[in-house]
Order: sequence, then C-alpha cells, then structure tokens
Amino acid sequence: MQKSGRPALIQAMIDAFRLPDLRVRLLFTLGLLVVFRFVAHVPVPGVNVVALRELFDRNQLLGMLDLFSGGAMRNLSVAAMGVYPYITASIIMQLIVPVVPSLQALSREGEVGRGKINQYTHWLTVPLAMLQGYGQLVILRSQTPPVVSGVGLTGPNLLPTVAMILSMTAGTIFLVWLGEMITERGIGNGVSIIIFGGIVAGLPDMLGRGLISGGQFTGLVVFAILALAMVAVIVVFTEAHRRIPVQYARSQIRGGKMYRASGSTHIPLRVNMAGMIPLIFAMSMMIFPGTVASYFMQSPGFVGQAANFIFRLFDTTHPLYWIIYFLLVVGFAFFYTTVIFQQMNLAETLQKQGGFIPGLRPGRNTEEYLNRVINRLTWGGAIFLAVIAVSPFLARTVTNVQVLQLSSTGILIVVGVVLDTMKQLEAQLLMRHYEGFVR
Repeated sequence: MQKSGRPALIQAMIDAFRLPDLRVRLLFTLGLLVVFRFVAHVPVPGVNVVALRELFDRNQLLGMLDLFSGGAMRNLSVAAMGVYPYITASIIMQLIVPVVPSLQALSREGEVGRGKINQYTHWLTVPLAMLQGYGQLVILRSQTPPVVSGVGLTGPNLLPTVAMILSMTAGTIFLVWLGEMITERGIGNGVSIIIFGGIVAGLPDMLGRGLISGGQFTGLVVFAILALAMVAVIVVFTEAHRRIPVQYARSQIRGGKMYRASGSTHIPLRVNMAGMIPLIFAMSMMIFPGTVASYFMQSPGFVGQAANFIFRLFDTTHPLYWIIYFLLVVGFAFFYTTVIFQQMNLAETLQKQGGFIPGLRPGRNTEEYLNRVINRLTWGGAIFLAVIAVSPFLARTVTNVQVLQLSSTGILIVVGVVLDTMKQLEAQLLMRHYEGFVR
C-alpha cells in the first residue's frame, strides 16, 4: 500500500488506529495502564509518608526498586510489590518442572497442561506475595524513624499487620489480572507491559530530579549518550541469533504412488536466551547478605563488627559489589540457559519430526552439536548481560551524576517490551496488507 511522506513508524501507528479492531486493542491496553497508575497511588494504612520519602532519598537500592514500581513503593501503595511475586513464582515453576516427574508429564500435555501449570503459578504467587509484603513491612518498621508502625503477628498489632499484608497481596493479584486481560484483549504480553508501565512512569520524576540538581550539565549529556548507547546494544543482542539449518524428509502420495520430498528451514538460537532472569537472580543474591547484616549492625562485639563489614561490602557504592555482581550474572546466565535449553529438547523433537541437521546423524550427535553451539552463544550473551549489569556503576563513575539511576534491568525490560509489542503490531498490520514498522 502506497504511503505518504511520513516516517514509517508514524504512518504505521496511524494505520493501526484506522483499523477498528486494532484501535480497540490499543485503547484497551492504554485504559488498563491508566487503571494501574490509579492503583499505584492508593496507600496502605499506617504509613509515615515523610519518613518513607526520606528513606528512599538516601537509599539508592530502594530508589532503583521504586523505579520498577513507578513510584508505588515510594508511596507504599497496595501495588508496591508490583507483579514481581508472580514473576518469582513463574521462575520457580520453570526451575522445578524439569525435576518433578508429574509436572514434567503435565508440561507435555499441550495447552491443557500449560494451563494447569499456569494455575499452579497463580496459587504460588499468593503466599510469595504475603511473605514479601511482610518482609517489606518489617524492614520499613526497623528504620529510624520507623516508616510503618504497628507491625507484628502478636497482640494488638496482628490485625493492622494482616490488613496491610492482605492489601498489598490483593494489589499484586489485581495487577496480574490486569496483565492477563491485556494479553487476552489488548496488545503485547500483559505482565511485561505492566512492568513497562511502572518503569516508564517513574522516569519523568527521576529526570526532573537530575535536571533540578544542576551543576552537572556535561555529566548529564554524557549520561544520556551512555543510556542511548546501552539501548542500541540491547536491541542488537536481543535480536541477535544464530540460524541452525534443518532439513525434513517428507513422504507424499501422488497418483497412488509415494514420493520422497525434502524441505529446509532453520532453528534460531538466540545469543541472549536467558533474557533478564540472570540479572534478577544475581540482584537477589547481592541484596540478601546486606539485608541480613543490617539486622545485626547494632550488636556488640564481633557480631556487630562483622555485620557492619558485610553491609559496607555489599553496598552499591563499593567496587567489589559490582565485581561480584558481574561474576554472578555470568554464572546465572549459563545456569538458566542450560535449564531452558534442556526443556526445549531440540534433538529429540527433530528426530521425532523427521528433521536433521545436514552432516549430522540424528540423536546423540545432533544433541552434542547443539550443546556446543549453545555454550559458545551463551558466552556472548553472558558477557553482554554482565556488562549491562555493571553499567550503572560505570555510568556514575564516568559522569559523576549520582542523582540519576541507570537501571540495566529496567532498560532491558523496556526495550524487550517495546520490541515485542512492535512485532505484534507489525504482524497485525501485515495481515491487513499495510506496511509495518520495518521496511
């Protein structure tokens, strides 16, 4: 279809809104994102707002986590945990399905089995959300001054604590439901778009604080250039893959006679098959020691000294923190890629479908070849993820801008969601004989 002189992206968006069914999907997605933003400003009871904001201003880690929630954590709203308990439950289910025979058999039952595993994931989300909510409240109560009061599971504090935990858990489940409605009736992966909405909603406030701080104009310019360069690198590595050629031998019957025919295709193996999961695993490991040590910092003697040393060691301003983070990301990238690749079971699937890689015998030889290829690819993906993980430290060191926080995981999520949504819109437009985003 012939287009006007407008850029391809703008023209494609205009075409998308011209189609009634696609326009409804886009407006439905935007509407639920607006609902999410309203929920993010509904606070739980019993919060000292002034103490809460002071805590987030002086704690860089909490500020980074608040960026993912779009300010919901800074307000301690019912959506403060976002959909992350559901993400955690999904990761746990992915890891235990290959090792539990009943779940492994269930995963092979097609759509019905996947639906059942998804149901188990939802059930697991509830206790995880309750545990995470209680942990957040306990940490906030231990601050000076206390951010929340009346937190405890005994005496008069029981009912207020239960009310806060149930409110935060309900907020998480509601956001998961919004995400599933977006997946079903909107555009893109709903849960990812909810996370995307939270990250993007927090950017204007962060940029505003960076500009108001002043006196670092050159640093801000360099910071922006580094952010754009990171986006470009993430796009390249997210889309990068190696094509493994595959041929299929087929039998066709024509005129009562059987003929042998062959077809060729390829298997795309992504360089970054693990996605952002290694970053989440590594971040969780890095947060845990400092969080535990913070409870014993006031203890007398050796225990207090050791706790203070560990807390300083795992502070985000310490260079050793980022070295350990780098190594953990590389290790978790190999671990998670191995788990995902084994679940795919490509060699066995190819053999069952009559496919083979040219020059290799089906079965064990094919499996060994694919394992060698995926190991080499994973090195590239692991180093890429590790460099992206330590990019906030590099950006702060180079630019000396401390107000802005360049979240590597956040940028990975934003770029991934944008690419996935663009591809879905592209497919919808091409089915209707329109040009998409890419010519």
